[in-house]
Amino acid sequence: MTDHELATLAGGCFWCIEAAVKELDGVVEATSGYAGGHVENPSYEKVCSETTGHAEVVQVEYDPERITYPDLLRVFFTVHDPTTLNRQGPDVGESYRSAVFYHDDEQRETVEAFIEELEAVGAYEDPIVTEVEPLEAFYEAEAYHQDYYEKNPNDGYCQFNADPKIRKVREKFADKVKRSA
Repeated sequence: MTDHELATLAGGCFWCIEAAVKELDGVVEATSGYAGGHVENPSYEKVCSETTGHAEVVQVEYDPERITYPDLLRVFFTVHDPTTLNRQGPDVGESYRSAVFYHDDEQRETVEAFIEELEAVGAYEDPIVTEVEPLEAFYEAEAYHQDYYEKNPNDGYCQFNADPKIRKVREKFADKVKRSA
């Protein structure tokens, strides 16, 4: 049996990132939550008030024998805009910032090198503003946020914001997508 690993990613609304990473073979679970703030056990309302310092994040449990941390980073940096400060699409504020919360020094080194490489090859017109921070605490979001896209695929926000991310994953990472049974 393989030991699973964790990655914690912030790229705007957690519904969209959660839905995108759940497409990937090797992702065991994706849990929406909050990280990077200074308040214990924040609520969605508090995080949205921009007073807690938290970002909406997705904690990804994955099998490293089926998908690697660099693979997850490639997908993450493809499905969100790492060049916009405190904004993703219609969502504006510190809670929607681009960030990678690393779990150990190996992840920190990997993500820092990954960002350096993206910058070196000019992957984006603007500089990458993704924060790279240690994960100090992860707080699971309220139950109604979990699996939101799966439960609400016809929600207008999901159709406009999550659907394009899911399509990108399916098109650009077809070799990494779960196969239907």
